[in-house]
Amino acid sequence: MAAERRVVRVSSAPFDQLDSQLRAERGAGGEPSAHDFVVIELPVVVERFAIDFESLPEALEGMPSVRMLLAPGLLVRAFAAFGTLLDDDSIELVGITIDDA
Repeated sequence: MAAERRVVRVSSAPFDQLDSQLRAERGAGGEPSAHDFVVIELPVVVERFAIDFESLPEALEGMPSVRMLLAPGLLVRAFAAFGTLLDDDSIELVGITIDDA
């Protein structure tokens, strides 16, 4: 049986966070831009939250409505994305932190 697919919305906060963590334009050495992340990495994040929310770890212990995805990136070394389950059973992505060290 297929997992239930939830609607996922991305709040403005992840876009603001990406803008502050990545360049506005792709770097001369191929460093990714915020736009690159949105086009390449974000669809995978949205898909994971849409179909796999319950299996993601709680972002805050004891708060099952707030989950996180820790993953290696295609463009960055790794990232964490945070989403919360809303009353209408949809999910809102509320944050992204990039680890490019």
